[in-house]
Amino acid sequence: MSLRNNDNAGNDNYDDLHQSYGRCLQNGPFIERFYDIFLKSHPDVASAFANTDFDRQRRLLRRTLTNSIMFAAGSSIVAQEVDAMAEVHSQRGKAPVAPHLYGHWLESLLAAVREHDPQITPALEARWEKAMGRIIGHFSGRY
Repeated sequence: MSLRNNDNAGNDNYDDLHQSYGRCLQNGPFIERFYDIFLKSHPDVASAFANTDFDRQRRLLRRTLTNSIMFAAGSSIVAQEVDAMAEVHSQRGKAPVAPHLYGHWLESLLAAVREHDPQITPALEARWEKAMGRIIGHFSGRY
């Protein structure tokens, strides 16, 4: 199965998101702040992370965000890894995530981006939402 988003292929590399993400990482504990917000966003989120190794989880999220931006840009380079992550978070996976929780994930991410990217604008935030919506749609569809 090809993960390439043909409606987007070649048109948008989401370079602005890569730059925004870089600024977020440079301006304080972005990943840690995301998890602070996310864990408080819904009771099911906190319980899902009850036995989590957060050092490992933070490293995974850093990579996941990079892969998610690349996926939104239509890159086939991340196809295998994105499919593996979707399987981990499916009903059959080691860490199932019910689709209704992805909205909380996205809102938490956007809140952390607003706090850590000094160049955030409404248009850039909308681009984050659009790009992350693609990975959320893929994960939800695989649930």
